Amino acid sequence: MERYPVEEMQALQDTLYVIGGKWKLPILYAIRNGNKRFRAIERSIPGISTRMLSRELKDLEMNKLIIRSVYPDTPVLVEYNHTDYCQTFCPVIMSMIDWGIAHKKAVKRQ
Repeated sequence: MERYPVEEMQALQDTLYVIGGKWKLPILYAIRNGNKRFRAIERSIPGISTRMLSRELKDLEMNKLIIRSVYPDTPVLVEYNHTDYCQTFCPVIMSMIDWGIAHKKAVKRQ
């Protein structure tokens, strides 16, 4: 299949639309690392507000990257998990982390 720059640009824009912003990748990373409850996710991401976390979780759920499970315990238990679909994105996240580490070292060497 031949690729065209316009299609690639649209794919890049679509990806950035889904994962863009300051918080979505850290949220996905937190969930992937075992933080399943709202407060645990919130505590694992310095600087995120409760309101922003709530909004971003809804957005990630809408885009089928996470699933919200409600258990009728007392009190009600809500957990967030990454979907199988989200797993396809994990190599991209890990590559971004590796790049970020390398970039920080490159900038410090200057």
